[in-house]
Amino acid sequence: MLPILVSESDDPALFLRAIGHIARSKGMSQIAEKTGLGRESLYKALDEKAHPRFETIFKVLNAMGIQMTLVPKMKFRKRRKQTELCVAEKRVRYKV
Repeated sequence: MLPILVSESDDPALFLRAIGHIARSKGMSQIAEKTGLGRESLYKALDEKAHPRFETIFKVLNAMGIQMTLVPKMKFRKRRKQTELCVAEKRVRYKV
């Protein structure tokens, strides 16, 4: 399965839409059974205009066998990489 990059648009609805598509492809009845939620409740929770609790999203992801990983946005990763390079240069320069 391909990673879902939500940070590109900063749109939570995109994340919900992606999870909804995956859940529908796996079968909402099966996901509902694994999460302990009713099928109709699951449809409502994964609607684009919904604001589901994190607990619900977490249950759905677990039921689908999906792991969520949080990483810094690119601008922060670039800054960190530059900082690491500067620190590495100083270590070499000063032989720390």
